[in-house]
Amino acid sequence: MTSMLPPLPVTTKMANAIRVLAMDAVQQANSGHPGMPMGMAEIAVALWSQHYHHNPANPQWMNRDRFVISNGHGSMLHYALLHLTGYDLPMAELKNFRQMHSKTPGHPEVHITPGIETTTGPLGQGITNAVGMALAEKLLAAEFNQADLPVVDHYTYVLLGDGCLMEGISHEACSLAGTLGLNKLVALYDDNGISIDGHVEGWFADDTPKRFEAYGWNVIPAVNGHDAAAVSAAIASAKLSDKPTLICCKTVIGQGSPNMAGTHNVHGAALGAKEIAAVRLALDWPYAPFEIPADVYTAWDAKAAGAARETEWNTLFASYTAAYPAQAAELERRMKGDLPGDFNAVADAYIQQCVEKQETIATRKASQNAIQALAPVLPEFLGGSADLTGSNLTNWKECVAVRHNQAGNHINYGVREFGMSAIMNGIALHGGYLPFGATFLTFSDYSRNAIRMAALMQLRSLFVFTHDSIGLGEDGPTHQSVEHISSMRLIPNLDNWRPCDTVESAVAWKQAIARKDGPSTLIFSRQNLPFQSRTAEQLANIARGAYVLQDPVNPAVILIATGSEIELAVKSAAELATQGIVARVVSMPSTDVFDRQDAAYKASVLPKGLPRVAIEAGVTDFWYKYVGLEGAVVGIDTFGESAPAGVLFKHFGFTADNVIAKVNSVLAA
Repeated sequence: MTSMLPPLPVTTKMANAIRVLAMDAVQQANSGHPGMPMGMAEIAVALWSQHYHHNPANPQWMNRDRFVISNGHGSMLHYALLHLTGYDLPMAELKNFRQMHSKTPGHPEVHITPGIETTTGPLGQGITNAVGMALAEKLLAAEFNQADLPVVDHYTYVLLGDGCLMEGISHEACSLAGTLGLNKLVALYDDNGISIDGHVEGWFADDTPKRFEAYGWNVIPAVNGHDAAAVSAAIASAKLSDKPTLICCKTVIGQGSPNMAGTHNVHGAALGAKEIAAVRLALDWPYAPFEIPADVYTAWDAKAAGAARETEWNTLFASYTAAYPAQAAELERRMKGDLPGDFNAVADAYIQQCVEKQETIATRKASQNAIQALAPVLPEFLGGSADLTGSNLTNWKECVAVRHNQAGNHINYGVREFGMSAIMNGIALHGGYLPFGATFLTFSDYSRNAIRMAALMQLRSLFVFTHDSIGLGEDGPTHQSVEHISSMRLIPNLDNWRPCDTVESAVAWKQAIARKDGPSTLIFSRQNLPFQSRTAEQLANIARGAYVLQDPVNPAVILIATGSEIELAVKSAAELATQGIVARVVSMPSTDVFDRQDAAYKASVLPKGLPRVAIEAGVTDFWYKYVGLEGAVVGIDTFGESAPAGVLFKHFGFTADNVIAKVNSVLAA
């Protein structure tokens, strides 16, 4: 194909390179979403060639800007940008789009593709992660920057679409971003009026600019999203604001497609060979699939500029290190995710203190005590609660609340459980802080997809849940968790801890903090739970997820329990002994951690041939993996009731008499 038209401006060719790479990759895969990359191409040109500070040779450069595509189905936009600007993403990977083990999966995935900051796809979570990133940048800058030495100084840019704005989580996150004045957050809205079902006016008629103005955002409306110069000017204006900015870019989905642009048909399917040929003709693109001319590569190449920016920052950081060596070392440690050298010693000393004090308290209070003990050695702690601080007890004496004009280490997230959880993920992705946030366990349902995304991304997010069962009492079944613990145990790579006393609570906190390859939940009771005595060996084995708490000679049955039901297991074992039945008691605060232990250890805790009865104030199905079909479970497979906790436990069969009856049934089988 030979063009007879005048040469195109280089910025136009830069945008068209994105368009053709997106449509060709989707066509080759016969799967994907070409419409968004084609429609946002000029926006990408404006941002990445004029404003976005990064270094393709070092995707993890500490002071890089963060870039998030919240409408992650448009992943080929990001892959095209990474390839064109010089990241280690060769054309072969673009040709392998959406194929097994490629670096170009269907949606952007952190840790797979160099330059991807977060895994996106579930709409609304990308913008929420971006809020977390911008918040982390603001807090780190306040903590570490010195006059004339702004070593933490970067922007967070995020692309989002109508779907992200329809998802309720965008309201939660953007409302908080406005309240906290995250002025280095710039969102570019792809206002194309199309979603999968068609033109959105039938189901999405919000006045988006007014909505964001009400949040306290700086809003730049009605920007022509196909005019790179206009978009660049809007971004420059946004960077001068003292508020987060939403740039409303009016675009045409699938721009460049003569017959499909502006329709939902181009959103999520290949264009087809005939339309692709028409696009090439319309764009004056006389090149074969996956062929990019040299001048376009030259125009996009960011390697030299990126290296220069990082070198300039390295010089700044060297000056900072010379003037403030302790702060520089601390910042580097925290951005690497390393724990302080004395963390283990402090944590172990606190665990031993719990052993000596032998307190009978609610494990939510035991959790707060652990936070109080560990916070002085963990300046990276960034706690919070979804408007339940006084109930979740995630604050500590020295914590400082984060406010619009006040840096701190405790966030009042408001009634925003889902937003809190995804913001925490953004904070963890940014680095520099170890985020934890809390709500009641029953509201983990609101947070669930963000918890799943944390597990998928292997993030160090700590999700604290209190009021973990019918034991919370009179609030009734709307607040009483039944299925929640078991359902979270089904999420791969998520460690769930449900401790039974102060000691197990302290160990759970230590293990969750030390874990580097995934998130943890920490699940605590509202009601007081008694201290359990342990040997040194038993104490050491708590960290293995399950251990033998009571180990009489020649047991006839094993009682397995977690959390508040350990007390019942111990009591039942004592009463069984009076009947001549010897019972081993196994505490299993983390089934996930226990399942990773070697076969020999697991067999030492749960030897074959001994009947087993599990006890937990939750659904029973999960526990048959441990007790077998021949075993029994004392649990609850209905919703709760509104009554005092003691009445409820008796009503639902959490009594020694019922446990003994279950034991007798399995022994008789």
